[in-house]
Amino acid sequence: MTDGPSPKILIVLHQETSSPGRVGQALERRGFLLDIRRPRFGDPLPATLAEHAGAVIFGGPMSANDPDDYVRAEIDWHAVPLSEGKPYLGICLGAQMLVRHLGGRVAPHSDGHVEVGYYGLEPTETGSAFMDWPSKVYQWHREGFDLPAGAELLASGETFPNQAIRVGPAAFGIQFHPELTWAMMNRWCVRGAERLTSPGAQARHAHFHGRAMHDAAVRAWLDRFLDLWLESGTRETVCIPGALATA
Repeated sequence: MTDGPSPKILIVLHQETSSPGRVGQALERRGFLLDIRRPRFGDPLPATLAEHAGAVIFGGPMSANDPDDYVRAEIDWHAVPLSEGKPYLGICLGAQMLVRHLGGRVAPHSDGHVEVGYYGLEPTETGSAFMDWPSKVYQWHREGFDLPAGAELLASGETFPNQAIRVGPAAFGIQFHPELTWAMMNRWCVRGAERLTSPGAQARHAHFHGRAMHDAAVRAWLDRFLDLWLESGTRETVCIPGALATA
């Protein structure tokens, strides 16, 4: 980092008690200030990211298909990072909003299955060339997304095939939750206990066993991913369906 004001990362959260978790902690360690906004509760999103080094939209209990004005506004807002070539990361709901912005479909599993717990992750050839990936990641979702036009598939899964995508060089969407801290897992498993009985969900004890087995690899992946993500911005623009994006 150079002398002067610390650069900012836009952080979009969807509940009053939501936290950017490990992602926020890792960005702060890298010297970034977190500009936290909650559009659901009236916070505006910036018309440009000229004063931000990137943006992260996190998950939430709502659907990218919901008709609420703030959901539609967040989906439309994706034109900003895509047109400006700023690093963008959508996590779970954020990834689904990116897909909706690009004209792709977000929908529940055809058999009603969910992913709640630790599930396998398989990188594609493109994903493997980009970086190494953990073998299992933490999930908490009942909807998945199609691969929209202009997106590259980086990693896949068995129940929901599309797990990580890249749009241009700087916009990424991931279905899983690398931001999860120990405290967040405990809170989710208590406040969202009804989700643990959904088809395909794992029992509570499996979440904590999975964390003991797989969290170190996920944490290492996140550190490497964030470095690559922060380096991905560029100013050269090309057209991507649904918005301007960079290459």
